[in-house]
Amino acid sequence: MEKINPFDNAKKQLGKVASILKLNDTELELLGTPKRIIQFSFPVKLDSGRIKLFQGYRVQHNDARGPFKGGIRYHPQVDLDEVKALAFWMTMKCAVAGIPYGGGKGGIIVDPKKLSKDELENLSRGYMRELHPFVGPDKDVPAPDVYTDGQVMSWMLDEYEKIKGAHAPGLITGKPLELGGSKVRDYATAMGGAICLRELMKNLKKKSHGSTVAIQGFGNAGSFMAKILSSWGYKIVAVSDSKGGVHNEKGLKFDEVVAHKEKTESVVGFRGAKKISNEDILTLDVDVLVPAALENQITHTIAHAVKAPIIVELANGPTTPDADDILRRKGVHLIPDILANAGGVSTSYFEWVQNLQGYYWNEKEVLDKLDVLMVNAFTDVFNASKQHRVDMRTGAFVVAVQKVLKAEKLRGRLK
Repeated sequence: MEKINPFDNAKKQLGKVASILKLNDTELELLGTPKRIIQFSFPVKLDSGRIKLFQGYRVQHNDARGPFKGGIRYHPQVDLDEVKALAFWMTMKCAVAGIPYGGGKGGIIVDPKKLSKDELENLSRGYMRELHPFVGPDKDVPAPDVYTDGQVMSWMLDEYEKIKGAHAPGLITGKPLELGGSKVRDYATAMGGAICLRELMKNLKKKSHGSTVAIQGFGNAGSFMAKILSSWGYKIVAVSDSKGGVHNEKGLKFDEVVAHKEKTESVVGFRGAKKISNEDILTLDVDVLVPAALENQITHTIAHAVKAPIIVELANGPTTPDADDILRRKGVHLIPDILANAGGVSTSYFEWVQNLQGYYWNEKEVLDKLDVLMVNAFTDVFNASKQHRVDMRTGAFVVAVQKVLKAEKLRGRLK
């Protein structure tokens, strides 16, 4: 897979909107420049007794609409440009969803699979010790991302509360229920994407029952997407993880695939299915393609071979700008990441609200609120794309940029 700078992609996406909204240089610079970049190295004691230095980042992109918001990822390929791009996309995503947050993102350069549980805890606590002056329930609210989860958030929350000497459940979202987490949060990203797909199918007058789906990435978002869409009558014919994928045009039984992955740590080798690569899964002849892995998966080369008429981006930045142009010319209906995966941050917002008020909703209440929020966001984006005669990604950026700039002008930061 070719190496692509994700922050360059983000700036190209912004450039497309600039001509539509006639943005001036100051507005473009403000939108394209992070407000704050926090970069640090910190020591972690390993089980061997050796001290190892790790590199950590937190990028706070824009807070005109509310506190910074965004996940923390643990991955060996984390770099500053990636984190800057993800923080920018979070600003856009929160604006599209209509929730009162700005965008932020964090990460550590690490392969968490090579750490023991104790080492992972030491890493997480060390990261928060460095970051604590810059985050808080009314400053910057982190969350899980790639290779982080509720346990990692719990360690970070505990470290922050030790430093502050007070409970602060609103510091971080994606927590376990026992520490103030929200119902639905574990499958909210997938549910948001599924709701968007449901609304698109309605607008296109297509039936969901029997429609075929291929999902690249079988982590939290991808596996829950498979589960939800299966229950709605879609036929999941292919899934993949970091080790490869499996394909059966007659359909894959979700529960059996999950059991196989739990046993073998991969979907590869699932009985009765053909092994395919992560690239091949993107070009299968299916009704719906769901990239739910990492960024820059659908490049211009792949885009020419894409056969799916509908793409739902559960991953962040899975499609490059030049691939976007190709897909648009092919007539592909693409639900962009900053809309399709906004269910996660929307339910994080619900979690934060519950933490601040100390009152918690049941699962149905959260699902009902999420449905209303995602339908409104989808409608805004779909209408903007129709109004400006652009693809849905550009429509989503139009909606988001207008909201962010209005907030900046109301604050007097722009004239």
